[in-house]
Amino acid sequence: MKYYIIAGEASGDLHASNLMKALLEKDPHAEFRFWGGDLMQQVGGTLVKHYRDLSFMGFAEVLKNLITILGNMKLCKQDLQHFQPDVLVLVDYPGFNMRIAAFAKQHQIPVHYYISPQLWAWKENRIQKIKRDVDKMYVILPFEKEFYEEKHQFPVHFVGHPLLDVIASRPAVDVAVFREKHRLSSLPIIALLPGSRKQEISKMLSVMLEMVPRFPNHQFVIAGAPAQDFDFYKSFAIRFDVRFVSNDTYDLLSVSTAALVTSGTATLETALFKVPEIVCYKTSWLSYQIGKRLVNLKFISLVNLILNREVVIELVQDAFEPNRLEIELKKILEPAVRKEMVSEYDVLQMKLGGAGASKKVAALLIG
Repeated sequence: MKYYIIAGEASGDLHASNLMKALLEKDPHAEFRFWGGDLMQQVGGTLVKHYRDLSFMGFAEVLKNLITILGNMKLCKQDLQHFQPDVLVLVDYPGFNMRIAAFAKQHQIPVHYYISPQLWAWKENRIQKIKRDVDKMYVILPFEKEFYEEKHQFPVHFVGHPLLDVIASRPAVDVAVFREKHRLSSLPIIALLPGSRKQEISKMLSVMLEMVPRFPNHQFVIAGAPAQDFDFYKSFAIRFDVRFVSNDTYDLLSVSTAALVTSGTATLETALFKVPEIVCYKTSWLSYQIGKRLVNLKFISLVNLILNREVVIELVQDAFEPNRLEIELKKILEPAVRKEMVSEYDVLQMKLGGAGASKKVAALLIG
């Protein structure tokens, strides 16, 4: 079969690459053409556009880059029509993928969506477009099945969360070797996960790094995003005398005592590694004002959303400032608080379903 896959972010690249591997097990002659990243490229096929050229954060940035976004969309439609795949697989990235889904449906290309757009968070009326343009939907969060089937009468497949497979398949990390490799001291590690886009990283790190002189008995390590190179992080690392780990976030989390994490998939990854965390988020004033009027959620982190209660502290916008961050970081370093949070993480993991998400999706795709 011929598969056209679109993943527009680092997490999408990870999950799409594992799906491609699962598809090759069932369909050894599978032909892939995709928008994605390095991990998908390693599996094989033709990369049309790298996700680092697609990521624009916030309403203001989207408006500023509208011509580029429209140009990418035009290229994708032309390329999709030329390739004529047996199936189009969309991985998250709804702003772009929902429009491509409509185009594909008009041209009789089957549309399968892996990792649902977050309709339950905002723009719930997009359900009508989902019903019209998507042939099969694969959801990875337990409450999404109820949202689609009970609230909107649209059948979906709950396949479990693919992160469970990714993390379970990783070999154990030798702490001493990891520390030596990255020239780390013996002090407990606090991981900094500031996001994946340059604009986001700059904004988040400027506050996170204020903690360095306030916690002299810990060492802070920046987790570099796959799409960014060291030169971008260099000024932060040198100015605050912190270490930098590139493309090794999971190993870093496995040896960390605590983490400061920008809202997104990383909050869930951190929880699955059983690392106490503080969830942080800050954007431009305009983007925040627009967003808070559109988003209808009690929480911003996946950990709290899945458990439906505040398990991890969320510092959003004005609350994300050095003094408050210091107070909350001291709390999660306390043994009793750490123990309680890790216990909640165990409950979270059970709610996420069993292993094998990629293989389940592959089987459903091939049908």
